[in-house]
Amino acid sequence: MIRSQIADAQTVLGDEEVALCQRVFEHISSVRRITTDTEREDLAQRVIHSYQHGVKDEGALMRLLI
Repeated sequence: MIRSQIADAQTVLGDEEVALCQRVFEHISSVRRITTDTEREDLAQRVIHSYQHGVKDEGALMRLLI
């Protein structure tokens, strides 16, 4: 999900950055019990947007988006 949203946003992230965003996405999806594609896409976009706008710490991203 994260990789497709990165491609849609036409942004370039390194492997480590993608992995961080993916971990945050998976954790929040699990905690919030997100199951619909629409909710998953929205969360993926929010993770990427927040990361691109300076929230680069994994814990900070999780706290922001939970």
